[in-house]
Amino acid sequence: MTGKIELDIRINRPREAVWTALVRDPAIWWTGREGESLSFVLEPRPGGRLFRDLGADVGHLWGHVQVIKPPALLELTGPLFFSTAVVSHLAFRLEEHGDHTLLRFTHTYLGEVDPEFTTHANQGWRTALEEGLKRHAENS
Repeated sequence: MTGKIELDIRINRPREAVWTALVRDPAIWWTGREGESLSFVLEPRPGGRLFRDLGADVGHLWGHVQVIKPPALLELTGPLFFSTAVVSHLAFRLEEHGDHTLLRFTHTYLGEVDPEFTTHANQGWRTALEEGLKRHAENS
């Protein structure tokens, strides 16, 4: 199955501030359903990893940085949260619009995905980006 999720999020901060929150602080803004930290680490360089660090060499590799162009573009590829044959591509595009930044987010995926995934993932991304990243960037 293939699919695509697209979200536009208005963040009331300059692009550089949103970029900093996005790449430096994923463990702060990217939380689970109950608001708990998912302990994400992002290595912001080409080939850098995005992974959950659960300590003692335990965790989950989500993907690698495919493209990084501060403060405008971050692209990641990898399996993300899937434990099946799936490849995902995430794009975080930051556009400066005077007094705010527009985050244009895209998640494209291909592989063994439950047909109901898109509905759940759309809400999950909206929660992570609107309630997590946006709130964190605007309050930093």
